[in-house]
This record gives sequence, structure tokens and C-alpha cells, in this order.
Amino acid sequence: MNTINNNNDRVGENRIVIGKEQVPMARLLTLKTALRLELVGLTRRGRTAYSIVKSELGFKGSKQKVFAQLERYIEGISPEQLELDLDG
Repeated sequence: MNTINNNNDRVGENRIVIGKEQVPMARLLTLKTALRLELVGLTRRGRTAYSIVKSELGFKGSKQKVFAQLERYIEGISPEQLELDLDG
């Protein structure tokens, strides 16, 4: 993982560059963070992370139960399971 800090950036702002093989895990971690925020009451427009996780991973239950299932899923996932066909 590479971090880039341009001189134009404000102090403390970094960007992380990821390769295409890391995109699926980055997406799962983003969904986990979004779901954690939904648990404490943050709302957003569009589909909720809760509904995305439930439909894509087939989890069932309350937001808290789905969050726990997602944590276990991420902990148990291997790099081979995250292969993504980006070529079509």
C-alpha cells in the first residue's frame, strides 16, 4: 500500500493507492465502516450499506447482526476468494 502526500494537500491529508486486486477488500471495508455509522444513526441518501450487504452477501437479521456477520466474513476471507474479473 502506497501513501501519497502532495505539497498541494493540507497537512495530514494522505491518499492511499490500491491495485485492482485490492478493490474488493477495500469495498468490503468501506461497507463495514458505512454500516457501523448507520448503527449509530448516520443516514445517507440512496441505498443503505445495510441493504447492500444483505442483498450481496445474503446475510439476514438486524443491522447489528448483519454487522457481526460482515465482521466474521471479512476476518475469514482469503485473498483467493477476492479475485475479481475486471476484464469483463
